[in-house]
Amino acid sequence: MSEAETRELSPGAQIRSLMRSLDRATLSTGMAGKDGWPYGSLVMAAVDQDGSPLLLLSDLAEHTTNLKADPRVSLLFDGTAGLAEPLTGARASVLGQVEKIDDDRMAERYLRRHPSARMFAEFKDFNFYRVNVERAHIVAGFGKIHWVEAADILSERAPELEEAEAGIVAHMNEDHADANQLYASVLLGRAGEGWEMTGCDPEGCDLRLDGEVARIDYDAPVRDADETRKALVALVKRARQSDAG
Repeated sequence: MSEAETRELSPGAQIRSLMRSLDRATLSTGMAGKDGWPYGSLVMAAVDQDGSPLLLLSDLAEHTTNLKADPRVSLLFDGTAGLAEPLTGARASVLGQVEKIDDDRMAERYLRRHPSARMFAEFKDFNFYRVNVERAHIVAGFGKIHWVEAADILSERAPELEEAEAGIVAHMNEDHADANQLYASVLLGRAGEGWEMTGCDPEGCDLRLDGEVARIDYDAPVRDADETRKALVALVKRARQSDAG
């Protein structure tokens, strides 16, 4: 078992890991003109390489009207699905302020995570947003409850990797589909054939098959394309050794 799998994560790293592993969240906004009554809605989410949540929202949605009046939001990332006792699982409420963005790299990162959203992204009334995280509250089981500030949640940016990400993902899907499948089926125990990579960041990579997503972490953080290549090769070797055993 790798160091990444055995080490105890800090509360901030747990929050970041939870956000990276999920593709949806509950968005809470204060209702405009209704004395700020809380309004919750389901949104499909992605995160940037540092862990900042990314959203694609319609101007016609109630939550967008709300956030235009007050940009403060809360996103609940719920990692309790499938647990017999859901309250033993991890969930995090991430607080921050939304900012409309016009950034092709971040937009493409979101759309690789949610390919069916490409048609909506072309509509004039849909826009991309980033949540500028301020703090978060995580409950990860009995007694594991923490408030965590943004500096301990978000990871350090890796500009060289951000620039190289799209090319790495395309290369893995076009030339190393077998590696993606090994990551999902052998290392993560996920069913199905045809898993594709949707993103990579300093801590790991994201996979998708139809409506399912999966996340695999590296043994150690990476900063650029060469270090990412070495980390991906190491995962393949581990998967093949595990499969042979």
